[in-house]
Amino acid sequence: MSIDSLVDSILHSYEQYGGVNSQETENFPNRENVVTVLHDLENLIFPGFKTAELIDSVSLRYTTGIRISRILQTLTHEIKKSLCYVVTASSPGTKDSDIENSHCFALAEKTSVALIESLPEIRRTVQLDAQAILDGDPAARSIEEVILSYPGLEALLVYRLAHFLFINGVPIIPRMMSEYVHGKTGIDIHPGATIGNSFAIDHGTGVVIGETCVIGNNVKIYQGVTLGALSVSKGLMNKKRHPTIEDNVTIYSNATILGGQTVIGKGCTIGGNTWVTKSVPPGTTLTR
Repeated sequence: MSIDSLVDSILHSYEQYGGVNSQETENFPNRENVVTVLHDLENLIFPGFKTAELIDSVSLRYTTGIRISRILQTLTHEIKKSLCYVVTASSPGTKDSDIENSHCFALAEKTSVALIESLPEIRRTVQLDAQAILDGDPAARSIEEVILSYPGLEALLVYRLAHFLFINGVPIIPRMMSEYVHGKTGIDIHPGATIGNSFAIDHGTGVVIGETCVIGNNVKIYQGVTLGALSVSKGLMNKKRHPTIEDNVTIYSNATILGGQTVIGKGCTIGGNTWVTKSVPPGTTLTR
């Protein structure tokens, strides 16, 4: 078969099955651009840890300014595309002029600026997560080691950025961020979950935290923990499907806690390989 025939065959499949992110139709955010923005955001939170660049008091100001400028430009463009896609998906007859009138760009720019403005507070929260991981793991020698090498902290850092965008109404992009770091770390945190301060994930591989999960302060979980739903019915889309974990709870490896009405009370310890579908009173140690 000739090259032209192969090209024709693939182009026909594009027409038949879709799945093309074309500027002539609904234009989704670009994954590569979103990941680039994410890397820049990570470097703003922990400068000098993720790249080989040399950091001093002079260069830090310069590189910070460059990154902020690049993030604002790229993220605004990608958020605009995600907002415009939602407009066209909800109103299939919408024209380009109508999309412009929907103020997608203005909303995207406002959200991008708000994220940058929130970075000092996000940095504070991520530092608390890093300290909680250090305090809870005898194998960790320093907070720098945690920042450099612990997948749980990287997953939490990305979650806190994606969560900000999620709660500010940005579609698609928060999930792109969370699924990118899921692929890197094996830790799946939905950006819609609500997670308090000083959250520690030890080891982390196989952890799943669902969209409507609520987690308090000073909670620690181990690898393989699932905080999930009892049912995956589409009819429950806007319902609380995932458990509430109150303050100072420890959940050991491969525990599964399910259900939107399930509450794990303050100070509980949930043993490994447990299956929990009902609330647990505060201060309980549950081993089976």
